[in-house]
Amino acid sequence: MSVLYSVILAGGAGSRLWPLSREMYPKQIFKLDNDKETLFIKTFLRLASVTDDKNIITTTNVKHASAIKTQLNKMKEKFCRNNDYTMITEPVSRNTAPSITLAVKHIEDINKSSSESPVIIVSPCDHIIENRELFANLIEKGINLAKEGYIVSFGTETESINENYGYLKARKNPKISEIEIDALKAVNFIEKAKTKEQKNILRGKIYQNSGIYMFTAETYMNELKKYAPKIYETLYNTKIKTNIPSIDLAIYEKLPEISIDYAVMEKTKKLVTIPFNIRWKDIGSWDAIYELANKDTRGNYFSGKVIDIGSKNSLIYSTSKLLATIGLNDTVVVETEDAILVCGKNNIETGIKNIYKKLNGKNVQAKEIHKTVIRPWGYYTVLENGSGFLTKCITVYPNSKLSLQKHNHRSEHWIVLEGQATIIKGQKKYTLLPGESIDIDVKEIHSLQNLSSEEVKIIEVQQGDILDENDIERLEDIYGRV
Repeated sequence: MSVLYSVILAGGAGSRLWPLSREMYPKQIFKLDNDKETLFIKTFLRLASVTDDKNIITTTNVKHASAIKTQLNKMKEKFCRNNDYTMITEPVSRNTAPSITLAVKHIEDINKSSSESPVIIVSPCDHIIENRELFANLIEKGINLAKEGYIVSFGTETESINENYGYLKARKNPKISEIEIDALKAVNFIEKAKTKEQKNILRGKIYQNSGIYMFTAETYMNELKKYAPKIYETLYNTKIKTNIPSIDLAIYEKLPEISIDYAVMEKTKKLVTIPFNIRWKDIGSWDAIYELANKDTRGNYFSGKVIDIGSKNSLIYSTSKLLATIGLNDTVVVETEDAILVCGKNNIETGIKNIYKKLNGKNVQAKEIHKTVIRPWGYYTVLENGSGFLTKCITVYPNSKLSLQKHNHRSEHWIVLEGQATIIKGQKKYTLLPGESIDIDVKEIHSLQNLSSEEVKIIEVQQGDILDENDIERLEDIYGRV
């Protein structure tokens, strides 16, 4: 019997959900509204309902590795696992075709002795799917099709086209129906139909592609070799590691930046689809969040601290400050600590895309990070920065610690606000209580640790000519970031 694996795609930056989503704080690791689970954890739990959790593999970018590792550690606790879950990390982003290939190649390598090629489910981690039992039933239907050499997709029937998604035309096929009565043979698949010709092809009953695929490793590699030979030839004989990064930058950066949809799915003759008859939504944009949200009688969706008078059909989203809105129509307003987005609802997709391109130079931090940045040991908030200085408030969770590290361009001054901080400075260890402080010189080896059961908070004042996260040389790290 074929072994079943799941691959979670967690490498995207989530640019269409700016300013809530940032390059270093992508949508997959935050919670929407008052949700108890992140999008990543929702995806993991959904796949764990159909796959042994130890066979769930995550692909992500090195810059997200720390945040994803924190999510995986929560799953280790839930499933009482002693060993880490497998995480495949890309040194640079090359879209989903190379990313999926890294995972499939790794799965092939660890199943070399198996007589059957493993079946693999590939899923983005930005979906809301409400019924896990129905989802499991659909996956069950796809297994035999995958084992027969087909690539299985899942699509929702529709007659409308959104240029940001992919669509299939499909019909009944006797051979496929013998394997799975509900499955259809894909006749045309077009990712992001923009031209008049493409839209004409998709007239009539079509299926919106969910982005979830199933196939055997052997089928995937054969189709990749046929339609994306550069990716195949580069990665087929390359050893995929599970440390960070999983492949050398010099090899990976030469690959084309292309999605699996353009690279293989639009071209393959092996694509079938199973109608996705459950409610799902790709939470990739503010449009999608508005569509999924519970709205008031005037068509408004409010989140956070919002006072409104007379608005209609609008999305008002506050994360920290009070937002007061009056008489808005078809408008999106999103507030974070350091940025506010205001846009007409009909222009939101194109508008954010253009704004995102402009976030360079002086505004590049608003593209990359929030003022509050999540780390596996806790989080920090940037309080103020200027020429030659930067001030943070750092919170360290109980029984957690920062890496043993040094900086080549900055010194630091730490003041304890709350808790009992254990500090490694050179060859010495110090215990500091609230009100006490310590200096860390340039190039001095140091670490901040919390060995207690209460949170530790400190103020960190950095001084130097380079004040960013790249000026960290890690020597030891319990989170695998060395």
